[in-house]
Amino acid sequence: MAAKPVATNRRARRDFEILDTVEAGIVLVGSEVKSLRGGKAQIAEAYARITKGEAWLLGMYIPPYPQAGTAFSHEPERPRKLLLHRKEIQKLQRSLDTQPLTLIPLSMYFSGKNAKVSLALARRKQKQDKRRQIDERDAAREAKSAG
Repeated sequence: MAAKPVATNRRARRDFEILDTVEAGIVLVGSEVKSLRGGKAQIAEAYARITKGEAWLLGMYIPPYPQAGTAFSHEPERPRKLLLHRKEIQKLQRSLDTQPLTLIPLSMYFSGKNAKVSLALARRKQKQDKRRQIDERDAAREAKSAG
């Protein structure tokens, strides 16, 4: 991903164990694209669902574009369709059906003129996993400073 991210989900790597990632296009209306180019989207509470063979991004907030006016504005938290190949959707659906996994966005960016979102197939970390990760990080920091 060479493009500068428009929005990132910083909590994702802390709260989830990332198993697999996939890049998806996202269907947007004009005022959403303008608002995204301003870099004001929030994806921290967003998640993806697969419904009737289609992938949807829910819970993402894109603020209304002020210059669009009320007639051409968009709904800030509407469901947005994700563009994936059918085989990718089927693979993700099988993984979600067989294991207790979640599909979460890691980042959103522009690739050329197209808006893309990086999705992760993830498993929620338990509290003891987070503590173990903190202990390992602290131990590595101490070893680096001592050596």
